[in-house]
Amino acid sequence: MTLTRRGALARLGALVGVACLSASLAGCSLLPASPPDPMPPIVFVHGNGDSAALWMTTLWRFESNGWPRDRLHALHFPNPLSRDDDSKPQPGRSSADEQMRQLSDEVDRVLSATGADKLVLMGNSRGGNAIRHYIQNGGGDKRVAAAILGGVPNHGVWADLAVRPGNEFNGAGAFLQALNAPKGPNGDEVTPGPRWLTLRSDNNDKYAQPDGVWIGSKGKPTNVSFDGPALKGATNTVLPGRDHREVAYHAEAFDAAWRFITGRAPVTTGYDPESRVVLDGIVSGPGAGGPTNLPLPGALVEVYEVDPATGARRGPALLRKTIQPDGHWGPLVTDPRAALEFVLSAPSLAIAHSYRSPFPRSSSVVHLRAEAISADDRKAGAVLSFTRPRGYFGLPRDSIVLDGRNPAPGIPSGVAGVAASKLRLDEVPPGDGTGRSVVGEYRSGSIHERIAGRLWPAAEGHTVTLELRD
Repeated sequence: MTLTRRGALARLGALVGVACLSASLAGCSLLPASPPDPMPPIVFVHGNGDSAALWMTTLWRFESNGWPRDRLHALHFPNPLSRDDDSKPQPGRSSADEQMRQLSDEVDRVLSATGADKLVLMGNSRGGNAIRHYIQNGGGDKRVAAAILGGVPNHGVWADLAVRPGNEFNGAGAFLQALNAPKGPNGDEVTPGPRWLTLRSDNNDKYAQPDGVWIGSKGKPTNVSFDGPALKGATNTVLPGRDHREVAYHAEAFDAAWRFITGRAPVTTGYDPESRVVLDGIVSGPGAGGPTNLPLPGALVEVYEVDPATGARRGPALLRKTIQPDGHWGPLVTDPRAALEFVLSAPSLAIAHSYRSPFPRSSSVVHLRAEAISADDRKAGAVLSFTRPRGYFGLPRDSIVLDGRNPAPGIPSGVAGVAASKLRLDEVPPGDGTGRSVVGEYRSGSIHERIAGRLWPAAEGHTVTLELRD
């Protein structure tokens, strides 16, 4: 056990002790009654088109509160995008049944590895569909102690049989209608057995809107309300102002999940740094139906330490590796204070430079996804993106500045629904890494993150991304 974990467990024990002293004589009311497993395994399930990488900071928060790392697992769906019609095969896309079976296999693997009888499932967006489907139809009601659904469109993104009736996200379609059918004496929408928590926004979730603007149907009713993610029979919690991803990945979502699982407040909603950080993950690429999480053998990954103020490289590559069939690009041992540049290249795809803030803790889900560079991007002198994978940019809620543009371009006011800002610049930087410094800066509430990188020439296939950690 690391010193960090010992410290977290000590703080946790102290808090529990104080809480129990102040509880009634009948017992500590802050703890679940006779929990069979005080720290059950947890499987985290990502959303449509996403990857397990989005759970990285959530994993760190659980670890920093003393949860054993080997009891935290983030599922990585190979084909994360849903089909247009769930009943019809579509290259590179997955059906609801396929994701349910993959989740079932992961649950079996985790329970076997840990020796636990039951576990907790936590999902975002489409990941919640897989969780509900598995618990209701795949035997999960006997293997899941609790289910936490963050931003899951439980009543659809729209509910109209005249629009893609066979789509998994149609609240009037067969799939969601079956999941929401009344159960038990109270007509609950949740399957009996597990404890259920839903986390939703008040009105800032792009996929729980009465107007169809975020699904390409501006001015047309979706027949879905702001409380679409809520479920009868669950504990339904609102996180005001949070967006579709933040209700799963934000510190406030972690706090709510921790309290629901344990019955008490976490020691911290941040993450304790480790003295030695080990990073790894999978390299994937595009497929016939869109982005995949399948390994991309033959791709090349290079990692450099950079100056956090300017993005300039501080020496030769820390790692250079050609990806093998297992997809892994690591491991890389690094310092928790080191800002990093990841360079990912593959034949016919972009040479992608991703600049990241320091990693305070180890992670095995630093997944990298290769993409093609568009013809329009190649015409620019340089292409610069500023991305927020675990949430969306929103104005006026957030301050987002990219290369001196305030606000960063392409971000509308109102509902937070855009996770990237992109600039095509006329200037042509040199191709040796000595292009000028560019900076992205993000502020929202107590969060402040600044990332610096360097420009690279788009005509030679290079793209530059400043990726937020928050």
